[in-house]
Amino acid sequence: MGRTLLEAVLAERDVSLVGALEIPGSPVVGKDAGELVGTPCAVRVSSEFAAVIPQGDCLIDFTRPEGTLAHLQVCERAGIAAVIGTTGFSAEQKTRIEQAAQRIPIVLAPNMAVGVNAIFKLAEIAARILGGDYDIEIIEAHHRHKIDAPSGTALKLGELVAGALGRKLEPVHGRQGLTGQRAEGAIGFHAVRGGDIVGEHTVLFAGIGERVELTVRSSSRMTYALGALRAAKHLMASKPGLYDMYDVLGLR
Repeated sequence: MGRTLLEAVLAERDVSLVGALEIPGSPVVGKDAGELVGTPCAVRVSSEFAAVIPQGDCLIDFTRPEGTLAHLQVCERAGIAAVIGTTGFSAEQKTRIEQAAQRIPIVLAPNMAVGVNAIFKLAEIAARILGGDYDIEIIEAHHRHKIDAPSGTALKLGELVAGALGRKLEPVHGRQGLTGQRAEGAIGFHAVRGGDIVGEHTVLFAGIGERVELTVRSSSRMTYALGALRAAKHLMASKPGLYDMYDVLGLR
Protein backbone atom coordinates (compact mmCIF):
# COMPACT_ATOMS: atom_id res chain seq x y z
CA MET A 1 0.00 0.00 0.00
CA GLY A 2 2.89 2.35 0.75
CA ARG A 3 4.29 1.97 -2.75
CA THR A 4 0.85 2.55 -4.27
CA LEU A 5 0.50 5.75 -2.24
CA LEU A 6 3.90 6.86 -3.53
CA GLU A 7 2.77 6.28 -7.10
CA ALA A 8 -0.42 8.25 -6.55
CA VAL A 9 1.24 11.21 -4.83
CA LEU A 10 4.07 11.49 -7.36
CA ALA A 11 1.57 11.45 -10.23
CA GLU A 12 -0.60 14.18 -8.70
CA ARG A 13 0.15 17.77 -9.74
CA ASP A 14 -1.32 19.65 -6.79
CA VAL A 15 0.27 17.67 -3.93
CA SER A 16 3.91 17.14 -3.02
CA LEU A 17 5.68 14.30 -1.26
CA VAL A 18 7.82 15.61 1.61
CA GLY A 19 8.43 12.40 3.52
CA ALA A 20 8.14 8.64 3.29
CA LEU A 21 8.23 6.53 6.43
CA GLU A 22 9.14 2.93 7.21
CA ILE A 23 9.86 0.98 10.37
CA PRO A 24 13.44 1.00 11.71
CA GLY A 25 15.52 -1.72 10.13
CA SER A 26 13.57 -1.82 6.88
CA PRO A 27 15.87 -2.40 3.87
CA VAL A 28 14.35 0.60 2.06
CA VAL A 29 15.28 3.16 4.74
CA GLY A 30 17.68 5.67 3.20
CA LYS A 31 16.65 4.96 -0.38
CA ASP A 32 15.02 7.45 -2.73
CA ALA A 33 11.29 6.84 -2.15
CA GLY A 34 10.46 7.55 -5.77
CA GLU A 35 12.94 5.01 -7.07
CA LEU A 36 10.87 2.31 -5.34
CA VAL A 37 8.11 3.01 -7.90
CA GLY A 38 10.26 4.07 -10.83
CA THR A 39 9.96 7.83 -10.31
CA PRO A 40 13.02 9.28 -8.51
CA CYS A 41 12.08 12.25 -6.36
CA ALA A 42 15.02 12.96 -3.99
CA VAL A 43 12.88 12.21 -0.92
CA ARG A 44 14.62 9.59 1.20
CA VAL A 45 12.71 6.92 3.10
CA SER A 46 13.15 7.53 6.82
CA SER A 47 12.29 5.84 10.10
CA GLU A 48 12.55 9.11 12.04
CA PHE A 49 8.83 9.72 12.42
CA ALA A 50 9.09 12.67 14.80
CA ALA A 51 11.45 14.50 12.43
CA VAL A 52 9.67 13.82 9.14
CA ILE A 53 5.96 14.20 9.95
CA PRO A 54 6.11 17.93 10.88
CA GLN A 55 7.56 18.74 7.43
CA GLY A 56 4.19 18.17 5.75
CA ASP A 57 0.59 19.29 5.99
CA CYS A 58 -1.03 15.86 6.20
CA LEU A 59 0.05 12.34 7.12
CA ILE A 60 -1.49 9.45 5.19
CA ASP A 61 -1.20 6.38 7.40
CA PHE A 62 -1.89 2.81 6.30
CA THR A 63 -0.02 0.84 8.96
CA ARG A 64 -1.12 -1.01 12.08
CA PRO A 65 -3.04 0.31 15.08
CA GLU A 66 -0.05 0.70 17.42
CA GLY A 67 1.97 2.50 14.77
CA THR A 68 -0.90 4.78 13.79
CA LEU A 69 -1.45 5.91 17.37
CA ALA A 70 2.26 6.65 17.81
CA HIS A 71 2.27 8.69 14.59
CA LEU A 72 -0.89 10.49 15.70
CA GLN A 73 0.92 11.80 18.78
CA VAL A 74 3.47 13.47 16.52
CA CYS A 75 0.69 14.92 14.35
CA GLU A 76 -1.02 16.38 17.42
CA ARG A 77 2.13 18.10 18.63
CA ALA A 78 2.89 19.51 15.18
CA GLY A 79 -0.69 20.41 14.23
CA ILE A 80 -0.61 18.09 11.20
CA ALA A 81 -3.80 16.62 9.71
CA ALA A 82 -4.07 12.85 9.34
CA VAL A 83 -5.76 10.44 6.95
CA ILE A 84 -6.03 7.03 8.61
CA GLY A 85 -6.64 3.96 6.47
CA THR A 86 -5.47 1.52 9.15
CA THR A 87 -8.05 -1.02 10.37
CA GLY A 88 -8.32 -3.33 13.37
CA PHE A 89 -8.56 -0.66 16.09
CA SER A 90 -9.94 -1.63 19.50
CA ALA A 91 -12.67 0.47 21.12
CA GLU A 92 -10.05 2.06 23.37
CA GLN A 93 -7.84 2.92 20.40
CA LYS A 94 -10.78 4.48 18.57
CA THR A 95 -11.42 6.65 21.62
CA ARG A 96 -7.81 7.81 21.46
CA ILE A 97 -8.31 8.86 17.82
CA GLU A 98 -11.48 10.75 18.77
CA GLN A 99 -9.51 12.63 21.41
CA ALA A 100 -6.82 13.57 18.89
CA ALA A 101 -9.53 14.83 16.53
CA GLN A 102 -10.38 17.53 19.05
CA ARG A 103 -7.04 19.14 18.16
CA ILE A 104 -6.41 18.21 14.51
CA PRO A 105 -8.58 17.28 11.53
CA ILE A 106 -8.64 13.52 10.90
CA VAL A 107 -10.27 11.33 8.26
CA LEU A 108 -10.74 7.82 9.61
CA ALA A 109 -12.28 5.30 7.23
CA PRO A 110 -12.09 1.52 6.95
CA ASN A 111 -11.92 1.89 3.19
CA MET A 112 -10.91 4.95 1.18
CA ALA A 113 -12.04 3.65 -2.22
CA VAL A 114 -14.74 5.80 -3.78
CA GLY A 115 -16.59 2.77 -5.17
CA VAL A 116 -16.63 1.06 -1.79
CA ASN A 117 -18.11 4.16 -0.18
CA ALA A 118 -20.78 4.18 -2.86
CA ILE A 119 -21.60 0.62 -1.79
CA PHE A 120 -21.77 1.79 1.83
CA LYS A 121 -24.47 4.27 0.84
CA LEU A 122 -26.32 1.82 -1.40
CA ALA A 123 -26.32 -0.82 1.34
CA GLU A 124 -28.00 1.63 3.71
CA ILE A 125 -30.62 2.49 1.12
CA ALA A 126 -31.25 -1.17 0.26
CA ALA A 127 -31.67 -2.07 3.94
CA ARG A 128 -34.27 0.65 4.41
CA ILE A 129 -36.19 -0.42 1.32
CA LEU A 130 -36.07 -4.17 1.94
CA GLY A 131 -36.60 -3.97 5.68
CA GLY A 132 -36.37 -6.83 8.12
CA ASP A 133 -37.93 -9.45 5.85
CA TYR A 134 -34.60 -10.15 4.13
CA ASP A 135 -31.79 -12.19 5.68
CA ILE A 136 -28.44 -10.41 5.47
CA GLU A 137 -25.03 -11.94 4.94
CA ILE A 138 -21.75 -10.12 4.31
CA ILE A 139 -18.95 -11.92 2.48
CA GLU A 140 -15.45 -10.47 2.10
CA ALA A 141 -12.23 -11.74 0.51
CA HIS A 142 -8.65 -10.50 0.87
CA HIS A 143 -5.07 -11.58 0.25
CA ARG A 144 -3.39 -14.21 2.40
CA HIS A 145 -1.36 -11.66 4.37
CA LYS A 146 -4.26 -9.68 5.87
CA ILE A 147 -4.10 -10.07 9.64
CA ASP A 148 -7.60 -9.02 10.78
CA ALA A 149 -10.97 -10.61 10.04
CA PRO A 150 -13.60 -9.70 9.21
CA SER A 151 -12.24 -6.69 7.38
CA GLY A 152 -12.93 -3.19 8.63
CA THR A 153 -14.94 -2.60 5.45
CA ALA A 154 -17.17 -5.62 6.13
CA LEU A 155 -17.79 -4.49 9.70
CA LYS A 156 -18.64 -0.98 8.48
CA LEU A 157 -21.14 -2.47 6.03
CA GLY A 158 -22.70 -4.43 8.88
CA GLU A 159 -22.90 -1.36 11.10
CA LEU A 160 -24.54 0.72 8.37
CA VAL A 161 -27.08 -1.96 7.48
CA ALA A 162 -27.93 -2.63 11.12
CA GLY A 163 -28.27 1.10 11.78
CA ALA A 164 -30.59 1.51 8.79
CA LEU A 165 -32.77 -1.23 10.27
CA GLY A 166 -32.71 0.32 13.74
CA ARG A 167 -30.66 -2.51 15.22
CA LYS A 168 -27.40 -2.87 17.08
CA LEU A 169 -24.88 -4.93 15.13
CA GLU A 170 -24.35 -8.37 16.68
CA PRO A 171 -22.26 -10.26 14.11
CA VAL A 172 -22.55 -13.99 13.49
CA HIS A 173 -19.11 -15.12 12.31
CA GLY A 174 -19.42 -18.10 9.97
CA ARG A 175 -21.29 -21.31 10.79
CA GLN A 176 -20.29 -24.86 11.54
CA GLY A 177 -22.04 -28.01 12.73
CA LEU A 178 -25.65 -28.20 13.87
CA THR A 179 -26.32 -24.49 14.15
CA GLY A 180 -30.10 -24.73 14.15
CA GLN A 181 -32.39 -22.40 12.26
CA ARG A 182 -31.05 -19.00 11.31
CA ALA A 183 -31.66 -16.48 14.07
CA GLU A 184 -34.13 -13.76 13.07
CA GLY A 185 -32.40 -10.46 12.44
CA ALA A 186 -28.90 -11.96 12.39
CA ILE A 187 -26.20 -10.47 10.17
CA GLY A 188 -23.68 -13.10 9.10
CA PHE A 189 -20.02 -12.46 8.28
CA HIS A 190 -17.76 -14.68 6.20
CA ALA A 191 -14.06 -14.00 5.56
CA VAL A 192 -12.05 -15.52 2.71
CA ARG A 193 -8.24 -15.26 2.73
CA GLY A 194 -6.07 -16.34 -0.17
CA GLY A 195 -3.56 -15.45 -2.85
CA ASP A 196 -3.26 -11.81 -3.84
CA ILE A 197 -6.94 -10.79 -3.67
CA VAL A 198 -6.93 -7.02 -3.22
CA GLY A 199 -10.41 -6.77 -1.75
CA GLU A 200 -13.93 -7.97 -2.48
CA HIS A 201 -17.11 -7.28 -0.52
CA THR A 202 -20.67 -8.46 -1.03
CA VAL A 203 -23.80 -7.64 0.95
CA LEU A 204 -26.40 -10.31 0.32
CA PHE A 205 -30.08 -9.61 1.06
CA ALA A 206 -31.88 -12.97 0.76
CA GLY A 207 -35.66 -12.80 0.67
CA ILE A 208 -38.46 -15.19 -0.24
CA GLY A 209 -38.36 -15.59 -4.01
CA GLU A 210 -35.53 -13.14 -4.70
CA ARG A 211 -31.98 -12.24 -3.74
CA VAL A 212 -30.38 -8.80 -3.89
CA GLU A 213 -26.58 -8.56 -3.97
CA LEU A 214 -24.37 -5.50 -3.77
CA THR A 215 -20.78 -6.28 -4.70
CA VAL A 216 -17.62 -4.24 -5.13
CA ARG A 217 -14.33 -5.76 -6.27
CA SER A 218 -11.04 -3.88 -6.10
CA SER A 219 -8.47 -5.03 -8.65
CA SER A 220 -5.82 -2.50 -7.62
CA ARG A 221 -4.79 -0.74 -4.42
CA MET A 222 -4.68 2.48 -6.43
CA THR A 223 -8.38 3.00 -5.76
CA TYR A 224 -7.57 3.22 -2.03
CA ALA A 225 -4.66 5.58 -2.65
CA LEU A 226 -6.68 7.97 -4.82
CA GLY A 227 -9.42 8.06 -2.21
CA ALA A 228 -6.82 8.82 0.47
CA LEU A 229 -5.54 11.76 -1.59
CA ARG A 230 -9.08 13.12 -1.89
CA ALA A 231 -9.37 12.83 1.88
CA ALA A 232 -6.07 14.66 2.42
CA LYS A 233 -7.18 17.52 0.17
CA HIS A 234 -10.49 17.71 2.02
CA LEU A 235 -8.67 18.13 5.33
CA MET A 236 -6.72 21.15 4.09
CA ALA A 237 -9.88 23.22 4.40
CA SER A 238 -11.28 21.46 7.49
CA LYS A 239 -11.36 22.39 11.15
CA PRO A 240 -10.26 19.91 13.84
CA GLY A 241 -12.71 17.03 13.98
CA LEU A 242 -13.22 13.39 13.07
CA TYR A 243 -14.38 12.91 9.48
CA ASP A 244 -15.01 9.92 7.23
CA MET A 245 -15.33 9.37 3.50
CA TYR A 246 -19.00 10.34 3.56
CA ASP A 247 -17.81 13.82 4.53
CA VAL A 248 -15.11 13.79 1.86
CA LEU A 249 -17.50 12.67 -0.88
CA GLY A 250 -20.51 14.73 0.24
CA LEU A 251 -22.68 11.70 0.97
CA ARG A 252 -24.25 12.95 4.20
